[in-house]
Parts: sequence; C-alpha cells; structure tokens
Amino acid sequence: MTSISASGTITSGDTTYITTGSTGTVRKVYVKNGDTVTKNQKLAEITLDDLGRETQTTAWNNYQEALVNVKTAKTQKETDVINILLKKDDLKNAETAKRDAHSGGWNPTTHNPYTDTELLIVDKQYEEAIAGYDAAISNSSISNANISLTQVKASAAYRSYQQVSSTVYAPASGILDNLALAPGVSIGNTQTSSITVSSGTDSTSNSVSVNSQKIGAIKNPEGQYQATVSLTEVDVTTVKSGQKVTLTLDAFPDSSFTGMVLAVNTSGSVSSGVTAYSATILLDKTTIDIYTNMAVSATIITFTKTDVLLVTSSAIQTSTDGSFIQVQKDGKITNVAIESGSSNDFQTEIVSGLSEGDVIVTSTSSTQTKSTTSKNSSGSTLFTGNSRSGGMPGAPGF
Repeated sequence: MTSISASGTITSGDTTYITTGSTGTVRKVYVKNGDTVTKNQKLAEITLDDLGRETQTTAWNNYQEALVNVKTAKTQKETDVINILLKKDDLKNAETAKRDAHSGGWNPTTHNPYTDTELLIVDKQYEEAIAGYDAAISNSSISNANISLTQVKASAAYRSYQQVSSTVYAPASGILDNLALAPGVSIGNTQTSSITVSSGTDSTSNSVSVNSQKIGAIKNPEGQYQATVSLTEVDVTTVKSGQKVTLTLDAFPDSSFTGMVLAVNTSGSVSSGVTAYSATILLDKTTIDIYTNMAVSATIITFTKTDVLLVTSSAIQTSTDGSFIQVQKDGKITNVAIESGSSNDFQTEIVSGLSEGDVIVTSTSSTQTKSTTSKNSSGSTLFTGNSRSGGMPGAPGF
C-alpha cells in the first residue's frame, strides 16, 4: 500500500441551520426539539414589529416583481418563436428566388429576364434573409437564458421573503435540534449575519439590509460529512476520485473514520509562492456528531496490491551481484538472491527468491512486521516471511 498524508477541515456536515431575519415576538411554536420535520414545514409564527412588517412588505413586493419578470421573459420567448417561423419562411422564399433567378428564370415583377442589377438585388435579399433568420435564432437563445435567469431571481426573492416573513419554515428535512423559540420570546435585529432584501431588477432600489440569526438546526440522519484537505504539487498528481481514505480528527482522538476521495480541484491556488490543491473527501456514515471546521488529518491510499509476499525493508541487503536476504534454514544462515517490487516506509514486496514461511534474518530487533519475531543469540531478529497483504486500508502492505 502506498499512501500520502494531508490535512484540512470538515467543510460540510449533516446539519442545516434554521435562520430568520424577522423581528418581533414569537406567537406560536408548532414543533419541539427531537421532532422529525419536512422541508418547508411550518415551524413557528411571529408577531412582527413595525420594522418586521416593513421588511416583509418589501420582500413580498420584490417577489411579485420577480414573478412579473418571469412572465415577461416567457412572453418574449413566445414572440421569438413566432419570429423564427416568419424568418424561416422569408429565407425559404429568398432561396427560391435566388435559385430561379440564376437558373434563367424570368423576373415575376417585370416579366422579363433578370438583369445583372436585379440579380445583385436577389443575392442581397438572400443574404439579408439568412442574417434575419440567424438573428431570430440568437434572440430565441437569449430569451431562454433570460427565462432561466428570471426564474433563479424569483426563487431567490421567495427565499428572501421566507427569511423575513412572519412564518418560520423548515429549510430541510430531518430531526429538529436546538430550536430556541418559545411563545413570548423576542426576536431582535441584533445578529451579525446579514441578508439583503432587494428588488429583482435593481438591487439599489426598494432594498433593505436585514440581520439574520440562527434559531435552531435540522439534522439529517442520512447525511454524510465532507472534508477538504490540501495537497502539494507532488501529491496531487497521484490522487484520484474514488481512492480510499482513513481520517482522524483532533476532536475525537480515540476514533478513526473512513471515506473516499470525491473530487480533486486541479486549478490550485498560490500563496507566498507555494501552490496548493484541494481534494474533497466524502466520509462514510457515522453516528458521531462532527461539526464543520473541525481539523482533519487524512491518509489517502493511492496504490494497493493484494496477496503479495512482504518482508521488512531492513532485511534486504545489496552487493555487486544485486539484492539478497539472509535466510535461516536447518540452523544455517545463507544469502538468497531476491527480486523486489513495490515498497513503502516499512515493507518491501518480494517478487521472487523467497517463499511464504521462509525464516529471514534482519539486523534490528525493532523492525515493524506482521509476523511473529524472535531474538536469536547474535542479536539479530528472526521472523517467518509469511506476511501477505490483504490490501486492507490502513494496514501495512500494498
């Protein structure tokens, strides 16, 4: 197994926060902590104060204006479709006229053969018909984009309205947690997270800045956490989507986590002359509550081999004839020539020269191996060379 190490933070979790920009007094709460809620479910009602009512009215008017813009964009699209059909007919007629004129036909207006000047006019009309048809197609594409844009703005305007309305809605489905609302509780415009409620066409007119505050959270029991780690220029070339990852978090020193590389950002960023690349890791499901921005240490497994014969790397010696390992057999130690393969910091793959079960000699008693070791009288370490990797993540091997 070959791996690289990287560090980063948890960037997304299984929690969606409930926020509101409304100001006033809680009138009624429909749910309690621990309840299972669905997206857009009504959670609470607020009696708005003067500022809250003004803000809600502005947001509602902006939403209505955004809906009008969507309708206008769709009407323009219908007009463009009709125009395409008309321009297509114009092009067809111009094409027929050009073909007839250049094939010896007579001018239907003068009832005489086409003159050179008339032929030039026919050619010009054909070119104008092509340009008109192309322009109609282009305008239709612009209308499609404009419809999408106005729909996005309308959705954003509605979300802004929900944020300042007298009703608090669930932003996601899941289990309600840390809801800090109760009848009679005052909600003030005092927090630092700001949202802007503005017109869908001009953000400088009919707009107001509103502070949004967290009032609870919704946990998705089926959600998975994501972490983002930083890679060097050397490491990023070996990291690919789908590779297995083991992770540890400072917040949970006695736990380890598994996951996989979800994506690698190959654009990179430069800071103080050093280029770094980010990789997104999707953690496997866990019952442990992990929070965003927690520190993460990740080991990304970039290369794995299974069912290979392994020895501790310190057992391999070299001579002018190549690599060899000292093997003990029948009480005697002999040098056996070997061919080695892949290796990591601790172990080396033996391609040929040894068999599973051979007893080899190393020069240290502290070698890390998977086999049982015993100390001989000379101070060398003996162990049976029967360590075969099963390719398990995190285990020494390949």
